[in-house]
Amino acid sequence: MEKQKIAILGGTGALGTGLALRWIKADYPVIIGSRESQKAVAAADHLQEKWGVKVTQATDNVSAAEAGDIVVLTVPFAHQRSTLKSVQTQLKGKILIDVTVALAPPKVARVQLPPEGSAGIIAQNLLGEAVNVVSAFQNVPADALQSEQSSIDCDVLVTGNNVEAREIVIQLAAKAGMRAFHAGPIDNSVATEALTSLLISINKRYKAHSGIRITGIHT
Repeated sequence: MEKQKIAILGGTGALGTGLALRWIKADYPVIIGSRESQKAVAAADHLQEKWGVKVTQATDNVSAAEAGDIVVLTVPFAHQRSTLKSVQTQLKGKILIDVTVALAPPKVARVQLPPEGSAGIIAQNLLGEAVNVVSAFQNVPADALQSEQSSIDCDVLVTGNNVEAREIVIQLAAKAGMRAFHAGPIDNSVATEALTSLLISINKRYKAHSGIRITGIHT
């Protein structure tokens, strides 16, 4: 069975390229998108030069969203709404994995959630029922993704209103070397996003790249 194409919008940063690296190694066709296609091409070239992996396509966000079967959003919170509005038509009928965290620089180690509750809720409200928004991967250190480790010492909490969509994301996390768990509806992304600021605070204090672990469940 042919694997679904994964499009990563804003996929030129450390987290986007880290996820791309993991899924390409798992034999998924990956498309990197950016507001400027040249930046996407540069990110693709970097992946090939450093890791020897090749993306399927490097292009602008709209073209990437159109070509992808599953779309991943890895842009800063300040660009979340504008990016989603630009690809709203292309996302209809698809799963959107939103990795956005509502961080408010410079105080990123302090929880500052938006009035709506979370970036995941914003995405689902903006896109409507035509798109299955799944919130995940906010608590994964980008450094761990871009490493030689086959498995990553970090679990993934997956929230979203559609159980089947969440399960698909859980399987994608497994392919990328992580355990992932159903964590309830998109409203629960309030808690998972807030954890990011806590982890940033811990990492600053202990000079680490910490993640989270779920105990008492054996998978």
